[in-house]
Amino acid sequence: MDVRRPPVGSARHAIGSRWHDRDKSWERIDPVMSAATTRSRTPDRLCAEAVDFARAAAVEAAGAAAVGEHLGVDADGERVVTHYFATREWAYRGWRWAVTVTRASRSKQVTLDETVLLPGTDALVAPQWVPWSERLRPGDMGPGDLLPTDEDDLRLEPGWTGADEPAPNSALVAAAEDLVGGVASAEEAAAEAPSGELATPTARGAIAAVAEELGLGRARVLSRFGLHLAADRWEKDYGAHTPMALAAPASCATCGFLVPVAGTLSQTFGICANEFGPADGRVVALDYGCGGHSEAAVVPTPQPPTPPVLDEFTVEAMPLHPDPHRGSVTETDPAEELGHS
Repeated sequence: MDVRRPPVGSARHAIGSRWHDRDKSWERIDPVMSAATTRSRTPDRLCAEAVDFARAAAVEAAGAAAVGEHLGVDADGERVVTHYFATREWAYRGWRWAVTVTRASRSKQVTLDETVLLPGTDALVAPQWVPWSERLRPGDMGPGDLLPTDEDDLRLEPGWTGADEPAPNSALVAAAEDLVGGVASAEEAAAEAPSGELATPTARGAIAAVAEELGLGRARVLSRFGLHLAADRWEKDYGAHTPMALAAPASCATCGFLVPVAGTLSQTFGICANEFGPADGRVVALDYGCGGHSEAAVVPTPQPPTPPVLDEFTVEAMPLHPDPHRGSVTETDPAEELGHS
């Protein structure tokens, strides 16, 4: 007797092991993996032969006209078998009825588990559902549609913060940090510069450069007539009388996506910066509007109409019969002016 071999029922034998008499050694076996790998994937005989039972279940669920021929079986587990039947529904071409049957251990009675309609390899299935916020594309908005804007929308920011400091990501902050790290003022720069040397003047200080920044460096600009022609075109396409503007909850003048323009046209027009709006990147009139208004999430409640006022105390005299002595011509209205002879 080999002393290295533990008796059956010991702790080492319980966890799963195999003794090899040839080389006198132990081989460890994982009991979970062993059960999974040794489980037979062959369909259970009684469950696989229950074709008529499975067909009756599919007919009960969908009707005899919707269930076709038997397509085969699959073993889903120990004593669990799924039967597949073709479907005759024109709307479900390529689909198949799946009827799962099972039986208890040491029992010969097959019972029904579930009956479902599953798509096959050639079935036409619906595409994967995508949330509306990801399906929306520029140009999808129509007249009367509303696109509420979230409170934390990154495309908008408060118009007034109450602070004079620039935003943290502003270019002014970077410029201020450079000044703090280097030379803080022009006087300090002059003091540190060698005597007798002056800074070289730049083109930015020239009058021509200033005029170019102010828009005065062009040879010709639009005349008043040209401005009116442009305004008429823009008003016709994106004005207050378009179907989109008539169905909008508010005008572009109060929208956060409106980018102001410079010049005389700034009193009437602006540029739309809402990528989901129908006029994104276009010049719009201030009285134009669409459902993508930045404040469309809060729609004002319409005020109820004022009840009619009925005066029940004042009495107005109304003659029942006309005066026979009064004609159609009065002293204030001569006959010649009224055309009478």
